[in-house]
Amino acid sequence: MQMSLSPYGTEIDTSVFPPSYAAAKQRWLALLAEMSLPVRHQIYQCAGLGPDGETLLTDTAWIGDENAENLVVAIAATHGVEGFAGSAIQIDLLQGLSNRQLDIPHNTAILLIHALTPWGYAWSRRCDGDGVDLNRNAVDFSQPLPENPDYDLLRDWLFVADGEQRRQAFADFSRQYGRVALEKAISGGQYRDPSGPFYGGLAPAHGRLVCEDLINRHGLAQRRLAVVDLHTGLGPYGYGEIICDHQPDSAGAAVAQGWYGDSVTLPLAGTSSSVPKLGLLDYLWHANMNPQSCYVTLEFGTYSTDHLFEVLLRDHQLWAAEDNHEQRFAHSMVMRHHFCPNDNAWQEMVLFRARQVLSQALRGVSS
Repeated sequence: MQMSLSPYGTEIDTSVFPPSYAAAKQRWLALLAEMSLPVRHQIYQCAGLGPDGETLLTDTAWIGDENAENLVVAIAATHGVEGFAGSAIQIDLLQGLSNRQLDIPHNTAILLIHALTPWGYAWSRRCDGDGVDLNRNAVDFSQPLPENPDYDLLRDWLFVADGEQRRQAFADFSRQYGRVALEKAISGGQYRDPSGPFYGGLAPAHGRLVCEDLINRHGLAQRRLAVVDLHTGLGPYGYGEIICDHQPDSAGAAVAQGWYGDSVTLPLAGTSSSVPKLGLLDYLWHANMNPQSCYVTLEFGTYSTDHLFEVLLRDHQLWAAEDNHEQRFAHSMVMRHHFCPNDNAWQEMVLFRARQVLSQALRGVSS
């Protein structure tokens, strides 16, 4: 029987979970400054300000050989509020590198993208300052935008004040069309309703532009990539599901299964807790990947999908109204708890699983 220690060593320290975007950024940068490995730090400023008037930035760090043919990319806060866990995972990784508990293989580098949607992170929202969900934004805006007619059917119910009426409407829709159809209607992506959830926008958002610049600047289409996009809020409590949105019969799916094993799930094959969605950031990266690369979402579950919808809908209701700063602030704490529970056991599970998957990514891309 083969035995192994916890990846990056044996200790898991949940103090790496930050209290705020600003605190996460400060600790992330401090660890970067202590790194003995070569580091190239690049900054992308985002429009808007944080709740304390702070400047909003996406920080990126290329760690290791700039000419490395193999690259692990770890992305935090594609969905802003999910950055609390994403930052913790990146800080834990930086500590592992600094302590030499984790080594980067030969001809391999790591690219950390921190706070890809910094506005949402700072304000404890999932979207950016224009209400755009970055993970529905990777569509061709020069073409007619995708339609989601079932969203239009449910839209009025999304903003009904009476939660019981809304839940009954959802239950009726689910009975008639099925649960998957309900989840796709609400969360699959829509391009007509800026105040509503899962809105893909009308132009490339900040985080998409950052990714496009990094891909072009570093010639990532010519390298072997293991992209791990860190998310929370969907699936079984504390479990990190490896979701692969490559086509089931594609080279990318085969690579993912080769690197991460049978725990990989595929929404397009119906094996994932996630339903197929429009405009995923994955698709932008897929278009710039060679057949030896793959993109996966590492999704850490918290509470039920029904609870997720209720929490998100309340958030959008509050931000569609005006002069309700106290209510918005109170609900931001609810948002944060859904996407990053203040539970030591949950946080330990997240860090252990993230270490495991990022170690698999490093081994896989370097093999």
